[in-house]
Amino acid sequence: MRFHVVIPARMAASRLPGKPLIPLAGQALIAHVVARARESSAAEVIVATDDARIRDALAAFGVAVEMTSPAHASGTDRIAEVVARRGLAADAIIVNLQGDEPLMPPALIDQVAETLAAAPGAAAASLCTPIRAGAELADPNVVKVVLDAEQNAMCFSRAPIPWHRDAFAGGIPAVLAPGPWLRHLGIYAYRAGLLARYATLPVPEVERLEALEQLRLLHAGERIRMAVVAVAPPAGVDTPADLARVAAVLEGRHSEA
Repeated sequence: MRFHVVIPARMAASRLPGKPLIPLAGQALIAHVVARARESSAAEVIVATDDARIRDALAAFGVAVEMTSPAHASGTDRIAEVVARRGLAADAIIVNLQGDEPLMPPALIDQVAETLAAAPGAAAASLCTPIRAGAELADPNVVKVVLDAEQNAMCFSRAPIPWHRDAFAGGIPAVLAPGPWLRHLGIYAYRAGLLARYATLPVPEVERLEALEQLRLLHAGERIRMAVVAVAPPAGVDTPADLARVAAVLEGRHSEA
């Protein structure tokens, strides 16, 4: 199976401006993300950015960098520009690896691509992992997903879904019994044909309310095939506390090497 990884990266993160170039264990954060992608089975790794500083910082790593429009509203739009420019076949598989995931296991990059390759009726694929803590289910920063019988996503929400009418009558318990509660992991694989038409899809009200762009695909009738992974990958970098946590892990790896 052949697939491409495209890493969207921008400097204007609201909580950590300049995030891709923040140094971690002797390298820029984005360089660590590129390294994880290269450890996967991807045939090609591309960074999609609108900032020459990111391009210049990656010059020594020999990674392909595509300069894209600064007007894009999302990383998916940025990736779509790269796919269109490269003229990839409609059935080509592209993995969207977020530019702030320096600890993403390469095996999960392979798995999301394999999940899409094995689902010819799906236009996209993603991953999820079981939720066991009630606090996690209630957290609006944790995106939940409900699956159908074929492992396609039925709905994504920041709300606690599915709601157990009887068990949750007195509130969500601290510990959840094994069940259908799943946390969505923000890594995607797309077919190039979907990306070619993504910008033409209408933005539904539910996407605006939830601030979840994957709802656009479901609203348009597209299928997102999901795979459940037993253990969630380490969280990405959104805050200064995340930086400290990730730096400790990366520095520990370097000291063991």
